[in-house]
Amino acid sequence: MTLSCEQSEGRAVEQDAHIEGALAAEASLVVLDTLETVVQADGGGGAVVGAVLKVLLRALARNQSTSVLQHMFNTQRALVFKYHSALFDEESERCGDLCLTLLTRCSSPLSAIRSHAAASLYLLMRQNFEIGNNFARVKMQVTTSLSALVGRGRAPSEGALRRALKTVLVYAERDTELADTSFPEQVKDLLFNLHMILSDTVKMKEFQEDPEMLLDLMYRIAKGYQGSPDLRLTWLANMAQQHMERKNHTEAAMCLVHSAALVAEYLHLLEPGGGGRPVGAVALAPVTPNALEESAVGDDVLARREEGLCLGPDFSESGLAGLLEHAASSFHTAGMYEAIPDVYKVLLPIAEAAHDYKKLANIHGKLHEAYTRVEQLAGKRVFGTYFRVGFYGGRFGDLAGEEFVYKEPTLTKLPEIFSRLENFYAERFGAENIVIIKDSNPVDSSKLEPDKAYVQITYVEPYFEPHELRHRPTIFHRNFNIKRFVYATPFTPGGKAHGELREQCKRKTILTVATHFPYLKTRIRVVARKQIVLSPIEVAIEDIQKKTAEVAAATAQEPPDAKMLQMVLQGCIGTTVNQGPAEVAVVFLSGLREQNAQPTRLQHKLRLCFKDFSKKCLDALRRNKNLIGPDQRDYQRELERNYQRLTERLAPLIAWSGPSLTNQQSMPSTSPRW
Repeated sequence: MTLSCEQSEGRAVEQDAHIEGALAAEASLVVLDTLETVVQADGGGGAVVGAVLKVLLRALARNQSTSVLQHMFNTQRALVFKYHSALFDEESERCGDLCLTLLTRCSSPLSAIRSHAAASLYLLMRQNFEIGNNFARVKMQVTTSLSALVGRGRAPSEGALRRALKTVLVYAERDTELADTSFPEQVKDLLFNLHMILSDTVKMKEFQEDPEMLLDLMYRIAKGYQGSPDLRLTWLANMAQQHMERKNHTEAAMCLVHSAALVAEYLHLLEPGGGGRPVGAVALAPVTPNALEESAVGDDVLARREEGLCLGPDFSESGLAGLLEHAASSFHTAGMYEAIPDVYKVLLPIAEAAHDYKKLANIHGKLHEAYTRVEQLAGKRVFGTYFRVGFYGGRFGDLAGEEFVYKEPTLTKLPEIFSRLENFYAERFGAENIVIIKDSNPVDSSKLEPDKAYVQITYVEPYFEPHELRHRPTIFHRNFNIKRFVYATPFTPGGKAHGELREQCKRKTILTVATHFPYLKTRIRVVARKQIVLSPIEVAIEDIQKKTAEVAAATAQEPPDAKMLQMVLQGCIGTTVNQGPAEVAVVFLSGLREQNAQPTRLQHKLRLCFKDFSKKCLDALRRNKNLIGPDQRDYQRELERNYQRLTERLAPLIAWSGPSLTNQQSMPSTSPRW
């Protein structure tokens, strides 16, 4: 009895599904019939046909039954044949939308749908060829649409798509009417390009779990289309989408800036200096020097407009404005507020030339918001973290022996990237075949096991020469548009990493990457390296200078932060650490107390560093005294006593009364006036 009830319920559900399917199909066919009636009643007017095509494309993109789709394809082919001018109009986006829809249907698992979609695609090409003895517009739109599908991971079935393209080729080979024209050969060339794009799909699926390799591949594909602006723009958009999905908003903004630079370069070639337009990609160089890569657009692009190049909606003034506004929005989301004004500087002249006061008001409102955020977050911002990653061993193939700088999210710790890369490559090569090298010493590949994969990871920091720092006054400027990094490796002549002060050396390695960070991707290949070896006294000088800079920064901070200031002071003159600076002075300056001992250049520099260090500590103590309350008076007195003990120990070591230095500034009094 129970079984009979279940069977009855199952039949009822199945019957309801059939009824719903039939009703849905009937509704779609009614819509289709209405569209045909509207076109016939209007007599084929351009505006009406355009609206009908828009509705039809929307319906084709939805889930429909096989029978309904077949009727829709028939209607679509009839409209294209009768009213091709509405489809191939240069200002229209319908051709691109139709190509995208047909390619999506070409990848259907149902052979009947694939056959109809392939037939529609072939007739679209044929119609375009017959109009102008060329089908360049459709060729470009099909290639761009497939690139968009592949780049965004929306191509459902590569095998089905290849079978549909084979059907298109068969149509071309058997079309006797056009057999004596260049059409069949042009179709073959197009399909070859489409198969190459599908090959990229296979590689992208292989690296789907490796974001760095995936973006490297997309970057290479985009670079390969340097001479085809439409396709490069498509792949830059694909990369921007990938970054947005991974919350890499700065890199997404850079993809949009590069896209805007490409469009700006094209518009400048088309009409130099018109309507407040930028003078090419160079206009976006203040945002990033990398934008100059887009100035590689050749003059022949304009001559090739007849081939369908640069006819998309983005290659226009409104398209440029849209890309710039999107880039500014992404920079805002990423917290890179200082980059926003340079983006809007390109857009402002266009709005001013058009007297678009609403747009101008909106831009200035965005600028006000960006500058306000910079002021509000002064001293509270942190930026990306950088690591050098080297790959060694034959298992890495082309990557073996290469090193990159990786940009990781803010505050990423070394163990985190260790774990991420170790887990990823352990899954790929096997846990027993992956070795993480945790030191920063040079790697001798000849001593590595050939069947294992080695990854060396080192924390690095942006590197600047002293003269560069004058042009990078803020923490933002020291973390934006950077391409040199440094890491230090301690060593001693005896081979150990650490030893006594008098034998502790340091090797500083300066890496130069191919382009500036931030860029289109989050890792950039290292193209040059330089090493500087510091002697023990130079290591000591650098350490004292670093402490001095920390004290000065904490003292000058506005608004003042008493807790931070006290932490820094404790680290410099606290009872547990003041042995450090004093010990450095004893090791490297004790010889100056001997009669007539002449200081070397480095000893003299260390003396001056200690004097500056002592003065900055005194300034910090005075600042702290003004910030604390009555409950911290005892703590302040303890800090003052520690400072006095430190200066008393340093005074005889750094004092000098020799003839060449008699007029040098002396140490602050050992009994300072607080």
